[in-house]
Amino acid sequence: MKKLVLTGAAGRLGSYLREPLTRMCDELVSTDIVAQIGKLYEGESYVQADLTDLAAMEAIVKDATMVVHFGAIGDEAPWDDILQSNIIGAYNVWEAAYRQGVKRVVYASSVHAVGMHLKTDTIGLDAPHKPDTYYGLAKCFAEDLASLYWDKRGIESVCMRIFSCAQATNARSIGTWLSYGDLIHLVERSIDSPVVGFTKVWGISNNDRAVVDNSKAGHLGYRPKDNAEQFARDVFATTPHLDNKDLANLCIGGPFATVELGNSGVAALGVVNDKKTT
Repeated sequence: MKKLVLTGAAGRLGSYLREPLTRMCDELVSTDIVAQIGKLYEGESYVQADLTDLAAMEAIVKDATMVVHFGAIGDEAPWDDILQSNIIGAYNVWEAAYRQGVKRVVYASSVHAVGMHLKTDTIGLDAPHKPDTYYGLAKCFAEDLASLYWDKRGIESVCMRIFSCAQATNARSIGTWLSYGDLIHLVERSIDSPVVGFTKVWGISNNDRAVVDNSKAGHLGYRPKDNAEQFARDVFATTPHLDNKDLANLCIGGPFATVELGNSGVAALGVVNDKKTT
């Protein structure tokens, strides 16, 4: 296609998507709130912009076929921060897409939209929203916004409910890991599938101990190849005994299920910042 837009290009996950996305289009416009993101790939340009600025979003998505929306706060945060970046920002992306005739939004949703469901329920994509934080609540809003803009305005969306897309370093991640390779594959299938309408899909690798069922998203052709079982022995050997009455261990949202609203959930996960550098 001619033009793709990637929001959140300065983030850790965005850093792994930039190069693969340049191979899917003539022009990749990467955007974030930082002043610059370093060396650009062939076919990539960068525009500094704030998601809360609708006019800026309209200018960026002009003539784009699709938007890959990874921008916004990637953790639990105070309500006013989530409202501006994650809720108003999401509205601006879909509204700008509608005004500029964009075909599809590929959205980085999250497990935290349903984070209070139990691991042992092995829920499917039709499970009701059950957010664990303001952050998760904003993901619920964006998913419903995507559904509304498909039903009323014909903008397709794929809402990728991303799990633990980071190094598998804790017991929870053995069931919830999403490798960077599988993330790229999922985004590619969300872009090149001919018809998606409004689709939800779990962003999770092919883990033996996966805590969700992805069978209802088979039409995307997402076939993850990686499996966190390769890390299980070492991780479990160094993991203290888990309290089976602690919601952080019982719920698929992990520690997000127990943090006080407005406080970081990522802080309890020990995420390694292995952001890709060009």
